[in-house]
Amino acid sequence: MTEAHLSDVATLRERARKNVENGAVTEGYNADRQEILRLLNESLATELVCVLRYKRHYFMANGVKAHVAAEEFLEHANQESEHADKLAERIVQLGGEPEFDPDLLSRNSHAQYVAGTTLKEMVYEDLVAERIAVDSYREIIQYIGDKDPTTRRIFEEILAQEEEHADDMADILQDL
Repeated sequence: MTEAHLSDVATLRERARKNVENGAVTEGYNADRQEILRLLNESLATELVCVLRYKRHYFMANGVKAHVAAEEFLEHANQESEHADKLAERIVQLGGEPEFDPDLLSRNSHAQYVAGTTLKEMVYEDLVAERIAVDSYREIIQYIGDKDPTTRRIFEEILAQEEEHADDMADILQDL
């Protein structure tokens, strides 16, 4: 294992002036930036598809137990939207362009948009989508490793919330 090396102040200052147009991406960035941008955009698509599905479920939920589920659907839609914003912001920081083209979202998303017609089907499909997000984000975190700690932390924060979402949907599903 190689020892970490700390640069002297003069070297840090000199490096900061090189390629200044690259913004946050410095010479010390060790990840494959194009691959990270692809993963971020796929995850952005996943979050946006989940926002749309949760919003539909929020408005379409009906039945005796619909109130509790609808509240969760709306809360999750808002949280997925916050995830999308974080991912889009990171894409821009890395010099990329966040992909919001509606024609590409479902193609790039890890999760599918399955509407569901009954409350049970809606909750089931949301749970499936959350499980997909949990698996894919865990793999992305492992892939990134130490190469891009900022992006990894964003995915770790999102993963923790996706795990909570999956627990919420599993609990609701058991009550249906």
